[in-house]
Amino acid sequence: MNNQHKLFKYSAVLALSAMSYACGGAQEKAEQSEPEQMEDRIQLIQDEVAKKVDVIIDGEFFTSYIYPDSLEKPVLYPINTANGTAITRGWPVTPRPGERVDHPHHLGLWFNYGDVNGLDFWNNSSAITDKSKYGHIVHKSINSVKSGNEEGVLEVSLDWMNDQGEVLLTENTTFIFSGKENQRTIDRIATLTAPNGEVKLTDNKEGMLGLRTARQLEHPSNKPEIFTDASGKATDVPTMNNEGITGMYLSSEGIKGDDVWGTRGDWVSLTGKINSEAISVAILDYPSNPGFPTYWHARGYGLFAANPLGQKALSDGKDELNFKLGKGESATFKYRIIIYSNENVVEGKVNQDYMEWAK
Repeated sequence: MNNQHKLFKYSAVLALSAMSYACGGAQEKAEQSEPEQMEDRIQLIQDEVAKKVDVIIDGEFFTSYIYPDSLEKPVLYPINTANGTAITRGWPVTPRPGERVDHPHHLGLWFNYGDVNGLDFWNNSSAITDKSKYGHIVHKSINSVKSGNEEGVLEVSLDWMNDQGEVLLTENTTFIFSGKENQRTIDRIATLTAPNGEVKLTDNKEGMLGLRTARQLEHPSNKPEIFTDASGKATDVPTMNNEGITGMYLSSEGIKGDDVWGTRGDWVSLTGKINSEAISVAILDYPSNPGFPTYWHARGYGLFAANPLGQKALSDGKDELNFKLGKGESATFKYRIIIYSNENVVEGKVNQDYMEWAK
C-alpha cells in the first residue's frame, strides 16, 4: 500500500480536472458560450497552467493530452465514449471503487518502450525510487493546436531522456481526433529520431502503444496471476469480483480472449459493456510501421497494447527484430484507436474500417 499512497502525489490540478469533466464541467463550458457564428464541432482547448489540451466533440468531453511534471510520460487521459463513459482506468489519478491497483505506469493511452539503449521507459512511474535504469519522456512543446468540423489536430514535441537529462530520442507526434454519432477516433502518428547517436530498441515485451482499460472491459478473472517485467520485478494480479466484467479480445486473425497475447495481427478489438452501454475499442496497426504486423501485448486484466518491436519476447524466440536507429535516422509509428459505443459492432465492421484506413 505504500506505493499506492505515493501515487496520490500526482498533480492535484490533473485530478480535479478529470473529476470536473466527469461531473459535466466540459458541457457547462460549452453551454456558457454561444458565439454568433457556428463553432467547430471538434474543439481543442489548450490550458498551459494545468499542462493539458482538452478535446471536446459536439460539446462533450472526449479526452485530454496531459503532461504534468508528476508523470513519467505524457498521456491521453481520460478517454470517453461518444456517450460520455470513460473506457480508461481511473487509478492512480482518479481512482474508482472496485478497480485494480496494479501496474501504476498503466495510465490512459501512452507510447513508450521497455528497452531503449538498456533503459526501461515502460515501467517508470512515481512508484520507482531509483531512476538510474529507467527513462522518462518529457513534453517539450505544443507546435500546433487546430480545431475543425471534421477533425481536430494536435502536434507536440517530446524528448526521451535518461535520468541524467541526456536525450536518446526526439519524438514529434501528431494526434488527429475525430468523431461522429456512436464513434470516436484517435490517430497517433509518432516520428522517433536519434539525434545524438545510435539507439537500440532491443526486443522487449514491454511496449509500445498502450491503453489501460476500465475494469468492466477486462476479461473475467478466473485465477490470480503474477506478471514479471523484463527486469524481473513481479506484480500480483489477484482474482476479483467478476460482476459486470464482460471484456473479450478479438484479433484480425480470428483469435479470441487471452490467446490474442503474443500473436500478430493487423488489428485487435476489445468488446464489452459498461453498465448498459455496448462498447468496442479497436487498435489498428499500419502497413508502413516497423515490425508490421504488430505483436499484441494484450492482457485480460486491462492492458491493451500493440508491440511491433518485442518480437523475440512475444514469439517465444521464433522471431527477432532488435530494431535500431543510427545517428540522425528516424522511424514513424502510426496507429488508429476507434471507440464504438451504443451498439454492438457487427462482424466485419472493424476489418472494414481498418481496410478503409490502411489503404
